[in-house]
Amino acid sequence: MLLSEALAVTAVLCSALSSMFLSELKGRVPLLQLARWQMLATFVMTGSVSLAIGGWQTIGGREFWLLAGSSFAGISIASTTYFATIYSVGPRITALLFSLTSPFALALGYLVLGETISRWQALGVALVLAGIVLAIGMPRRFLKRGELAPAMPVVTPSTVPVSTVPGPPLTGRMGPGIVLGVTTALGQAIGTLLARPAMAAGVEPFTAMLRSGLAVILFIVLTATPFGKGKREAVQFGTVGLAVLSAFVGTSIGMSCLMAALRTGNVGIISTLSSMTPVIILPMVWLRSGQRPTAAAWAGALLAIVGTALISVR
Repeated sequence: MLLSEALAVTAVLCSALSSMFLSELKGRVPLLQLARWQMLATFVMTGSVSLAIGGWQTIGGREFWLLAGSSFAGISIASTTYFATIYSVGPRITALLFSLTSPFALALGYLVLGETISRWQALGVALVLAGIVLAIGMPRRFLKRGELAPAMPVVTPSTVPVSTVPGPPLTGRMGPGIVLGVTTALGQAIGTLLARPAMAAGVEPFTAMLRSGLAVILFIVLTATPFGKGKREAVQFGTVGLAVLSAFVGTSIGMSCLMAALRTGNVGIISTLSSMTPVIILPMVWLRSGQRPTAAAWAGALLAIVGTALISVR
């Protein structure tokens, strides 16, 4: 496995572990407040590292605007539509729609950057996507009457690793929800695409996380919208500490690894590998809750592992 793929898998491991931390905060902190805490904590931590090692010197005007565009598309737009999709169709269908990020990234990488993949890598991407779908499971509304779907693992975009379960009441409108979900996947793919040339130009990975600082502005603005309004709970030190720990593992370390992977990695390949959180998190959920994943979920994990091996073939 090449360094770029190894970094992408490391990013997924960090994201899954971060989601496990955040699952402990279920019902204690509103989603958008949690996202604000994470983005701000990430910006402070990665910014401090960048200042200490002189990383800010690696960003020129072109790289700044590329990362700003990446933040706008991949965090500001994608995370907003992500939350809206959850409200519309629920977390399970949202996660299925989010898996479209990989084919979108592959197509954009080919059209914009001229990136191509081998037939073995294409098969690997297909297996990883199939594994993700199996790990997520069948949406409840598509099951037969009386049939229950298995519990869904925590599934989140890599840019905003916040828990999506339990979801809010659904609006029942599939059409708008699907449009929002596709927009989320496309925004994430565009964000990755824009970050690729900035990282290839030599931007230091921790410094590239200024994306999170720009995203904080959005989450502050969202407090004035219906999505940002909600019951205010008293802030406890332990709650904030767990959120910051999650930001350190999932966003500061994990997303910095993802940015480093984009220095030399193929946009579509890196996007595919970074979408494997639903698969990676299965054993973590089992160890934490004692709830054994379904046979289909394990089959999905096996497919994803085989797909990852094929992706590494040159």
